[in-house]
Order: sequence, then structure tokens, then C-alpha cells
Amino acid sequence: MQKNNTQSNCLTSFLFCNKKGNLLFCLLACFLFARADKYPKNTDIDVRHYAFKILLSDNNNEISASATIRILFLKAGINNFRLDLVNLKDSLKGKGMIVESVEEGKSKTSFTHQNNALIVSLTSPVTKDEEREFTLQYHGIPLAGLLIGPDKNGDRGFFSMNWPNQARNWLPSVDNPYDKATSEFMITAPAYYQVISNGLKIEETDLKDNQRLTHWKQSVPVSVWLFVLGVAKYSVKYEGEFMGKSIQTWVYAKEREAGFYDFGDMTQKSLRFFSQYVGPYAYEKLANIEAAHVGGGMESSSAILYDEKLYKGTANRGMNNIVVHEIAHQWFGNAVTESSWDDVWLSEGFATYFTLLFNEHNYGREDFVSGLLEAKKRVFDFYKKNPSYAIVFDNTAEIKDVTTSQTYQKGAWILHMLRNLMGDEAFQKGIQSYYHRYMNANATTTDFRNEMEKASGKDLKPFFAQWLYKGGNIILKAKWSYDAVSKMVNIDLAQIQNDGFVFDTPIEIGVYQEGKILPILQTIQLNVLQKRFSIPANAKPDKLSIDPRTILLAQWELEEEK
Repeated sequence: MQKNNTQSNCLTSFLFCNKKGNLLFCLLACFLFARADKYPKNTDIDVRHYAFKILLSDNNNEISASATIRILFLKAGINNFRLDLVNLKDSLKGKGMIVESVEEGKSKTSFTHQNNALIVSLTSPVTKDEEREFTLQYHGIPLAGLLIGPDKNGDRGFFSMNWPNQARNWLPSVDNPYDKATSEFMITAPAYYQVISNGLKIEETDLKDNQRLTHWKQSVPVSVWLFVLGVAKYSVKYEGEFMGKSIQTWVYAKEREAGFYDFGDMTQKSLRFFSQYVGPYAYEKLANIEAAHVGGGMESSSAILYDEKLYKGTANRGMNNIVVHEIAHQWFGNAVTESSWDDVWLSEGFATYFTLLFNEHNYGREDFVSGLLEAKKRVFDFYKKNPSYAIVFDNTAEIKDVTTSQTYQKGAWILHMLRNLMGDEAFQKGIQSYYHRYMNANATTTDFRNEMEKASGKDLKPFFAQWLYKGGNIILKAKWSYDAVSKMVNIDLAQIQNDGFVFDTPIEIGVYQEGKILPILQTIQLNVLQKRFSIPANAKPDKLSIDPRTILLAQWELEEEK
């Protein structure tokens, strides 16, 4: 699929820009689209579990750690495997990891560590479906991934930020979304810190020299970018339970009251809504956590980090939206994870749309439509500079960021249009089926389409091809007039976008008659650049409108011909 996507996008770009007569620009555009995932996937192994023991100190920023990794070998005869781990380089100003030793079971084994890849040799070839365990001893100062330094109050803290491929800076791992594993973190740190991570806390023990060991374990598999660690002087509030699972708030001790206030009952409400609309919550708890260096929210599984700058201590709709968005990710992105960054919209587009759906449920239809219109504006603002950008294309975190505003807002709009095409009942049925089938696993856009086709009984390939696999946006220009003799409303409708794409889409026209608040809806199918349509009307309408129900991602001008 990746190769076909690249060829399709590359060909589209080449044909369009070649009309402009600039061959060099065309070739450059084709090259830019050809961003096949550079990550060296190894589908012959499956990491089953990571156990990290990490010593943190206030004397310096170096971590001293071990990682015990259990691997299932899916193919016989393998004699080595690869893990991601950024190695120490002079050019990185002394930051990076040094591996001291690797053991397979209780036997030392050889390894190489260069170019940020740790290649571990096996003591003997494996058989198919054999599990083996490896323990690595390592140390170093993280370049990224684990951010160590002062929070906004000047207090020291340790905060993970693994998105999208930064876990490799401090955790030896398969640092790509396709591989999911359970995990545990055993953190030794000064006793005045509180430690939060994924899953359930299974041990907290005070040690000598004013040190404390805190052990968290997550028994649900996730991709490593969803591993989380927060170490700071926290106040912790237990907000109750949802379906027997603890809801917690972790905020800096210095702003205990304001931090606790910010979350209110939004967590309970959104957990209840998503569980009813989509399916069961996957994880052992849900903790909302204040953290430095986050930049918005980070949807780590069961333990969500929020930028310390967001905390206001007053009713804050912006903060509420972020909380709901990150909780939506626990279903989409976390439990159901995209198989590759090509399909990152399955995470961000879904979380954005399901935030809007929650707002529709919680605040009403008007609020929902307002959110859609704001999202549309952002889509078209981005489109002005990136007219050929496609949502699904060969993508890789090994080169640059994997998301744009299109991934979020246009992804959300595509789901909204799909919901209208399928109908509310079939859409929800498909979402539930998709979640049930791929919960705690990985999925592709094709997997999602298949589930929605089963739920709707419709062939959705044309819809997905048009809205996800090619770029462009719809811009319409329309004029209308009324013919009293034929009693027809004549509409000249044109697609005027100059991005090289022609859309085939139904367009709703609202016909407003005197004394009636709601319009008479007429649907026309536009599949060419320009076409005249006629709609019967016994009298001249007061006015016409395009897309009165807000179900089409488009911009337009509409005027009456005098």
C-alpha cells in the first residue's frame, strides 16, 4: 500500500505541476511525496514486554538504567535483532546512551551500538514462536524523550515526551507504532518526589539514603511512544472510579487547588460518553498529570500529560477541550493504533472528531457546528499553502513531523462527512465494530474502511479515495435565478479550485420560502467543473443556501442573478 500511495501522489503532483511548465518543480514535488517510511521494521520479532529499572538523581542529568525485554521470535533461524537507542556522540554535546552489557537469560552476548541502532546477537539460533529474555545495562544523559529540568515554579522534574519517535533517546525499544508491548517502570529517585507512570502502582518502598523505589506496571500492550514517566513534587487527588478503575489528578504541590479545579467532572463525563459510543476503556486507571515541556497534551496510555501553562484554576473551555481530546485518544491512537505513520489520521483525526461529538452530546448541536466551522477555517488556511496535501500518504517520523493541521481538522471533517453518508446508526455501528476488532492492536485506513463498509452495506472506496488519498479542497461559485414561466430555480454551479482536482460529491441546496423557517432541502450531484441544475419551485424563493446542515467540507460564493 505504501508504494502505491507514493506513486499515486507523485503522479498527481507531476501531472498537475507539469501543466505549469516547470519540470524541475514537478520532479521536486514528486520527490517530496516519496517519503516512504524509513523505519527498518522487523516483523519477524514481536516485543512482548519491557521492564525498565531507572535511577534518577538530582546531582546530574544522567540516568543509570537496565531494561529487561522479552521477545517472541516469529521465524526460525534468527541470529540477531535490532533495537532503537540513541548512542553517545560528540556532536550531541555529551548526550546519548552508553550500553555496558547485554545478557540473554544469564549469559552475556555480543552487541554493536552505532548510528542509534543496538544490534544484539543471540547465543544460539531461535526456533519459530520461541520467547527469549534479554537484559541491557546502560547509562547516559537523554538528548530528548526524557526531559529533565525546572518546571514553571523553578522546581526540578523529570517528564517523558516520546512522541513520535523520541523514546529511543532513553529507552532501548522498537520505537515505531507497529509494535505493541506491556511494560513496567521501576524508578528509584529522591524520596521527596512522587512518580507516575502507565498502569497500576504495585510497589512504593522507602530505601536508604532518602531514596524511594516506585514500581508501576501496565498489563495492556501499547506502542512505546505511549510510555510515560512523570517525576515531580506532586499533590495527588483520587477523583473516584469509572467502571472500577481509578481516576486521578496529579498537579504540582505548589498549585494544588487550581490544578485540581481544572479537571472538574470532565474526565468522568468523557469516559462515560466514549465507553457508551465506542466501547470499553482499555486501561487500568486514568491519571491527568501536570508536566513541563509538553506543549498542549500528551495522550500516554492511562496517564495523560498536560502542559503546565494550561492550568488556570477557573472554568476553562479550552482546557476542557484538550482534556476530552486526550481522553478520546485512549480509544483512538492508544487502544487502536495506526500500523504506520501513513495512517496517523486514525489517531489525530479521530480524537479531534470525537471531541466534537462529545461537545455535541454535552453542549448541544450549535456548539458542535461551531466547532466544525472553526475546523473548516483551519483546513482552508492550511490549504492555501499546501493545495495538494493528502491525508494518507507515505509518511515517516524518521525525517520530520508526522502531523499537520490537516491530519487533525480535515481528518475530523472526513469522519463527519462519512457519518452523514452512512447515517448515524450505521456510523456508530461501524465505529464500535472497528474498535472491537482492533482494540489493543494496530489498524490501517483500509481496515477502518472495511469495517465501515460492513456496517453500512455501501462501497466506500470512492469516498476514501477522493478524501483521504488525494489532496485538494472544494471551492464553489454559484449563481441562481428563478424562471416564473417554467417554475424552476436554475443554478449554475462551478468548482473553481485551481489545485488540479475535480470532486464528485453531493451538494445540498436549501430553498427558503416565505414564512418558513426551515429550508426545503434539494441534493444535487456535482461531478464536473461546471454544470447547470434546475429545481422545481411554485414561487420564487426568498433565498438559497449551500450546505445548510453543515455536512460538506467546502467553501463557496452564492449570489442571485438579477
